[in-house]
Formats: sequence, structure tokens, C-alpha cells
Amino acid sequence: MQKRFPSPSPSLSLSSYGRGWSANRRTAIAASAVAVLLAIAGIVALLTGGGNGHQAPDIAAPAPTGSPSSSEAAPKPSSGSGSVPKPAQIAEPVAYAKSAAQMLWSYDTRDTSRDQQLAGMRAWMTTEPKYADWASVSGQVPDPVLWSRMADQDQHATASVTEGHYPSAFKQALADDPSAITEAYIYVVTVNGKQQIAWKKGGGGAEERAVTLAVQCRPSHDCTLAAIAPSVTQ
Repeated sequence: MQKRFPSPSPSLSLSSYGRGWSANRRTAIAASAVAVLLAIAGIVALLTGGGNGHQAPDIAAPAPTGSPSSSEAAPKPSSGSGSVPKPAQIAEPVAYAKSAAQMLWSYDTRDTSRDQQLAGMRAWMTTEPKYADWASVSGQVPDPVLWSRMADQDQHATASVTEGHYPSAFKQALADDPSAITEAYIYVVTVNGKQQIAWKKGGGGAEERAVTLAVQCRPSHDCTLAAIAPSVTQ
């Protein structure tokens, strides 16, 4: 069970998106997850092809109104990346996904603007447009008004990762058709960990986190982030 904690504002969490989604959107997410795991060759099309196939990591509070559009463009590199870590140079899918999850669960509004946060996250993405689902990643960042409220409270978060693994259904699908992975080299990895959040006047708390990522790991290349995938955590 997820641990709850007090907050200076009910929505001041970087990963608070998704609570307000409609039943139709949640149904689309579930359908996408099943299709992904039944046919690995189709995973990229499902992750990059539409607006209803995204799910945020485990969430702590209702989503704020005015969340960013799923088509929000990445900020220009010149905006810098603030405290966002540089992309991990790792060629193994699970290890890379663990580093990417830690990055996604960490932020510091004291020295990082919203545009810098987005720019830093964008640097982790695959540069192959066919396989990059930027909307599923950028959608984790609160809208400008909420980010400003977080900054007013000096809100920041660090994260620790406890484990990462391939979901059993993904492993079974891969075993059934090993050659399917060789078109895009997209791997599905579920990561579990904990996020520590703090703000002014000693406020803070901790939450368990889980996220399923699609990472691209082509042979002889470092991995990159392709998408936040439909959540399949077994």
C-alpha cells in the first residue's frame, strides 16, 4: 500500500498526473497494455501512435487543472537542464530503466525551472522519432502554475530505486518470438522505488513509487528512453 503524507498543497507532486483521466482513457490504457505484451513487434506503434495510451507512475493526489498538452514541444536545449542528471551511459535495459526512473522521480524547484526540467528529461529520450513518445514523459511535469506554486514552497524530491525487472508477460512474449525485438530493440521494464519529498519549514514525506518504462537498447549503443509504458508490474 502506498504511504500517504501531508503536503503544503494537495497537488504538489511531480508525479500527480493521471488521476482525473476518464474511464474511456483508462480502458484505452488497459487495451494498449494487453496488445503490447501479446505482440512485441507492435509495441512501438502502440506507445507512439496516439493520445490515449499513456499512464503516469503511481500517483499521490488528484491531478491539477490546466495540465500541459500531450503535444507540448520540448524546450530548446539552450534553456539548460538545471539539476536534472545527464542521461546514463548504460547499455543494459534494466540498469538503464532504473537510472531513468530515478531521474523521473527527482526534481528541485529551488534551482531548476520547469523548462529546464523538461529539457533535462528530453535529453534521455531516443533520437529516433518513430519510437519516441515524448508526450508520455513530458506529461509527468506539472503545468507552469503548479510548478510555480511548488517553487514558492522550495519543493524538491530525491529518489531511490529498490529493484527493476522485465514483467513476466513481456518475458513470455519475448520467449514466444525472440526475433520480434530486433526491429526497434524496445524493452519493457518495471521499476520500483521510493520518493522523498521536502519543502519549506521542514515539511516532507516519502512515497513508494512504481513505473513501467519502454527503453530502447540497440546493440553496441547506450540505452535511451522511449516512453512511459502502460503499467504492467508483474
